[in-house]
Amino acid sequence: KQLLNPSKEAPSVEQRAADLLTAIDAGGLPLHAGIVNDIARKLGLEVALDAPMEVTIARIRSRMSPTQKQ
Repeated sequence: KQLLNPSKEAPSVEQRAADLLTAIDAGGLPLHAGIVNDIARKLGLEVALDAPMEVTIARIRSRMSPTQKQ
């Protein structure tokens, strides 16, 4: 029943990006490049289909840094 009527709102793209970076900093590795690319695109970044995931993560990190926030 919870799957059909979730009680919480979906996290914002900024929260998803922050969670991704926190997990990576804690030693985790993203297993699905599509999720990383989706977060990057929703942050307004252009991502090539053949872009290395490490580069995309670095771009997300740059976008999320306090000096880059708009």
